[in-house]
Amino acid sequence: MSTSGDGTVQAAGCVLWRRSPVHGELELCLVHRPKYDDWSHPKGKLRPDEEPLAGALREVEEETGHVAAPGAALPTVRYVTDGRPKQVRYWAAEAVSGSFLPSDEVDRILWLAPGPARARLTRPHDRDLVDALLDALRLD
Repeated sequence: MSTSGDGTVQAAGCVLWRRSPVHGELELCLVHRPKYDDWSHPKGKLRPDEEPLAGALREVEEETGHVAAPGAALPTVRYVTDGRPKQVRYWAAEAVSGSFLPSDEVDRILWLAPGPARARLTRPHDRDLVDALLDALRLD
């Protein structure tokens, strides 16, 4: 696990998106973590000396089974978890290939349009990232 000099846990993730294979509309991938019973964007702690973007793409593939093409940097999210500060850097990323297999860490994923995705996300800061993605993709 990577921490900064002040003890902040360093993590990274992506707002993973695709065009629906059915109707071509924008869909976002949300992951369900049974340990927390929450819905979020794929993310995880960085390994020591791992570059944030590389860690974000690794976490996307580990949690969703999808290889992603990175896009624009999105806002960094900071919060406290288990009494420690945590910083998560995010990028927009388009799913280019892969398929999901459930694991102990992530047991389900959903591909949802932006509105339903925003409503399903557990934490408000994750909802803000939906808006940041739409701004980055210049969509409404």
